[in-house]
Amino acid sequence: MKQIVVAITGASGSIYGLRLVEELLKSQCRVALLLTRSGLEVLRYETGLEWEGSTSARKQLMRDYFGGSHRLDHYDADDLFAPVASGSSAPDAMVVVPCSMGTAGRIAAGIGSNLVERAADVALKERRELILVPRESPFNPIHLENLLKLSRAGAHILPAMPGFYHRPKTIDDLVDFVVGKILDSLQIKHSLFQRWGEG
Repeated sequence: MKQIVVAITGASGSIYGLRLVEELLKSQCRVALLLTRSGLEVLRYETGLEWEGSTSARKQLMRDYFGGSHRLDHYDADDLFAPVASGSSAPDAMVVVPCSMGTAGRIAAGIGSNLVERAADVALKERRELILVPRESPFNPIHLENLLKLSRAGAHILPAMPGFYHRPKTIDDLVDFVVGKILDSLQIKHSLFQRWGEG
């Protein structure tokens, strides 16, 4: 069973993270869902989800949202004693979706001031798959330099840029395209979009 960390930061596009967790659980993966403080605020603003309270209360709210799955774990953003903060129990992969430019910059600088940044650092040092899904436009030169630095360090940069050759009809179709690209990078089978040349 693959163990995947999914982190939602304060960039717009928290729906991508939610949809990814849904698909990972459907694929029988074990998922640790992390949210930065600003990630929680943007999630509330964009989706109306109120995941407040203690860490255990938030974990229960998340499990309820995802159908009660006990393969879903949650750790507080400041919990540097969480298993995913250590290379000795590094997950198979980590996806930061959406990834704010602040988070990308701190990961690029080797700063691990919260659990998201530390877990990403662990993924890089242990040579595990680290996928960053920036949702920013336009990029300034600092953003681009940080993303290039992260790519050279082994991270997979997968911007939230949906294609249109599958003729999307809804916002869900656009979200599914990006999530499908993430699943492709994780080598997890899916049928979220029609591939080029199919049909």
